[in-house]
Amino acid sequence: MTLRIAIAGAAGRMGKALIEATHAASFASLTAATVRPGSSLTGADAGELASVGKLNVFLVNDLAAVIDQFDVLIDFSSTSATLANLALCAEHGKPVVIGTTGFNEQEKAEVLAWQSRIPLCLSANYSTGVNLCFKLLDIAARVMAEDADVEVYEAHHRHKVDAPSGTALRMGEVLANALGRDLNKVAVYGREGQTGARDRDTIGFATVRGGDVVGDHTVMFLSEGERVEITHKASSRQAFARGAVRAAQWLSEQQPGLFDMQDVLGLRE
Repeated sequence: MTLRIAIAGAAGRMGKALIEATHAASFASLTAATVRPGSSLTGADAGELASVGKLNVFLVNDLAAVIDQFDVLIDFSSTSATLANLALCAEHGKPVVIGTTGFNEQEKAEVLAWQSRIPLCLSANYSTGVNLCFKLLDIAARVMAEDADVEVYEAHHRHKVDAPSGTALRMGEVLANALGRDLNKVAVYGREGQTGARDRDTIGFATVRGGDVVGDHTVMFLSEGERVEITHKASSRQAFARGAVRAAQWLSEQQPGLFDMQDVLGLRE
């Protein structure tokens, strides 16, 4: 049976990539797509928007209007829109793949509250390569814990609104968990002036914004006499979009609960 997918935030950069990835997937079909209220693109054909040809799927600004037309929602929209979409999907028993970033603590708690009602996939990054990096970071941190200082670098395009990126923060969480540290206590998000010697327990973050960088992430383990770097560079949003569509297929077969791409890819153990 073909999986019917809806995409929220279809007019954005990721939204267009998701339309393309869904159209290319042999197991899936795009059956609904939403844009923000008041968008001039309301009513446009989603396929033509993403340059994959006419699909006869027309953009709407109210998910409720198409709630019976899809099996799984992929949401890379905004925090407020995602929260509203989650409530609606929970009411109708629709699984949701969440790619939206920038939730504050209260909003994240609202997201997590729905896991008892529907299957949720919440991941900082849907790229297969990035999720492999998460696994490698856990291993590297445990091996080099006694000797290395740990720093996280990330770069994205000028339009990205949150910093550090959700992927960089997840990398920090993986590192902190492996090292037995509390990221909220050891993270350093900027350095300026006379900072003094580096505290060995800190995890530093450096953020760059500019141009059209899709996403670069490097974690450095720096010790006396050697340095280990684990790097992922994305050259196309299709890396994330294909992963999200893959997650939608996997999530459609799950019971209510909270999952991420480590579960989808079988990297949990």
